[in-house]
Amino acid sequence: MRLFVALDLDETLRQHIARFVEGVQAFAPDARWVRTESLHITLKFIGNVPEEDRPRFEHALGPISVPAFDLSIRSHGFFPTPRSPRVFWLGIQAPPELVHLAAEIDAATAALGIPKETHAFSPHLTLARGSGRSGSPRRLKDDRPNSQFAKLQTKLEGLPTPDLGTMTPREFFLYESKLSPKGSQYFKLAAFPLLARP
Repeated sequence: MRLFVALDLDETLRQHIARFVEGVQAFAPDARWVRTESLHITLKFIGNVPEEDRPRFEHALGPISVPAFDLSIRSHGFFPTPRSPRVFWLGIQAPPELVHLAAEIDAATAALGIPKETHAFSPHLTLARGSGRSGSPRRLKDDRPNSQFAKLQTKLEGLPTPDLGTMTPREFFLYESKLSPKGSQYFKLAAFPLLARP
């Protein structure tokens, strides 16, 4: 089974993002747009593990204790660079607790043999990936200037920076990702509460 750990979005924020996507999607018609109902904030990609290992991951994630925090969806950009865009994303503003949560999850899964992250945690929501190209946010050897997102980039230059709202996550989740002809489908396997704020 293919596992990852993520925060879910509240419904109000998801609706704001859906309206934003509806307004810009036509400017990159060849891109692969993520269904708004599938959006989540990835904290750790675990990858393929045997199904019998699932309880070990649930047990490892259970003791993590990080206070709840607010996060806001603001700004946008392209990975790896605006000149060679492969991924269109929305930016997330949050206090250090979000980075701390990702680090705690990274450490917990590393104890089970999952490689630790080698890059700094960069919270974002992936909205679209270039058609036929890698969805990785990292620089790749074959990166080159491309025009797939050019119309979208021009459109965004004429719009104010989006401020799509704020939410307070109360828990994070262990998800399973299943591939299907309609794209990846995500299923929550377990929930882990964040600490209540004083």
